[in-house]
Amino acid sequence: MQGLGWLAAIIVGGLAGWIASSIMKADTGIILNVILGIVGAIVGNALLGLVGLNAQAGSWLAQGVAGLIGAVILIWLYRAVAG
Repeated sequence: MQGLGWLAAIIVGGLAGWIASSIMKADTGIILNVILGIVGAIVGNALLGLVGLNAQAGSWLAQGVAGLIGAVILIWLYRAVAG
């Protein structure tokens, strides 16, 4: 999460991961929610960059949306691979 401090990245990542796990009806714990949100933000920012969109580096909301999108994609990919 570029532009956010470590504490903010953990908070935004945790919220994004929790919302994504709620949307996808995944039974994940708080640690996995934070990891999903932070890694999801990296994935979401990369995918948004490919289509020409750029989440503002310092914006909590933009990073949260990117994290949510990325976390939902990660949960979906995990389910597709794991069966």
